[in-house]
Amino acid sequence: MLGNFVYANPTKLFFGDEAQKNLAKALMPFGKKVLLTYGGGSIKRNGVYDDVISALKSAGKEVVELPGVMPNPTVEKLNEGIKVARENNVDFILAVGGGSTIDYAKAVSVSAWYNGDAWQRFWVKQEDPTPGERIIPVGAVLTMAGTGSEMNGGSVITNHAARMKIGKVFGVDVMPKFAVLNPKYTFSLPQRQMVAGIFDTMSHILEQYFSGDDDSTSDYLAEGLMRSVIASSRVAVKNSEDYEARSNLMWSATWALNTLIGEGKPQDWMVHMIGQAIGAYTDATHGMTLSGVSVAYYRHIMRYGLKRFVRFAEVIWGVIPEGKTDEQIASEGIDALESWIKEIGAASEITSLGVTPDMLDRIADSTIILTGGYQTLDHAEIVDILRNSL
Repeated sequence: MLGNFVYANPTKLFFGDEAQKNLAKALMPFGKKVLLTYGGGSIKRNGVYDDVISALKSAGKEVVELPGVMPNPTVEKLNEGIKVARENNVDFILAVGGGSTIDYAKAVSVSAWYNGDAWQRFWVKQEDPTPGERIIPVGAVLTMAGTGSEMNGGSVITNHAARMKIGKVFGVDVMPKFAVLNPKYTFSLPQRQMVAGIFDTMSHILEQYFSGDDDSTSDYLAEGLMRSVIASSRVAVKNSEDYEARSNLMWSATWALNTLIGEGKPQDWMVHMIGQAIGAYTDATHGMTLSGVSVAYYRHIMRYGLKRFVRFAEVIWGVIPEGKTDEQIASEGIDALESWIKEIGAASEITSLGVTPDMLDRIADSTIILTGGYQTLDHAEIVDILRNSL
């Protein structure tokens, strides 16, 4: 393990098919007025809403509802949440849904009592709240596994006018105070959304794994998570109500992005940067934008991190190395990743997400270029990756 780091994660998890029974008690330490935010109403059809309302009543809470959080929360929706939170002087925000709803709750939590342009400050300028600023605490009831937002400080917001989709990772004060993880709450998801969450989980692991060259415990943890995701995905796409598979996928998603496996790692988040730029133009499902560009991206950078790609091929996909060059072994590993993407039904080309050739330069312009991976991209390379993803 190289480097120095501090690891802290304050989120308390309640996991299992009776996890919701802990919700009322978990709510008790917080104030009386709760802002309940959720998406399009599926939680009212599958019974989750009734469970949550029952817990809120048992805890003696006064509830203010804010439905309609979209898959890619917008600046306009954030401003609506700021207004509702302020006018009702809420003490706590409970997000019921997937990563977008939880991201949104965190965005409202830091923005509600800031008197300036929250988008510019927190997302464009990437600033953090100053000590003493009021942050509304957040809790989560997870209904879609994939983002890991239930146990991290991440919050992604889309600004359609600016053609930008930006993620901000806040510190421990913004992380959910608790999260309820009942795998059965994910059963009613359409298969496409389940698959998008599966690849989102995989992408989080890959983007931390494909960086650095030292012998890192974090990489061994990442390899175990990847193997679990692959095995469970193959079961879940055939039977979406297989509890063991769905519980493993939910648990893996949480640990893929609660910062643990990234410790001591430089990390490479360019797949997310390119995917988010695509999302800003198409509003395509997040996990599908990642699967759509991953193969082309990893083929592009493979030669710069060849040793790690060889390890990935052998450890994760069981590629036999005898009689092959390192380049051949690594390439077979990426071939296996591409085959798995197609096997589970994730997007393997970005044209299926609404991307057309005339968009490529503009998407590249909107892509935030980060360092930390094996190669720092320029504009032309991003366009090339996008073209190879069509």
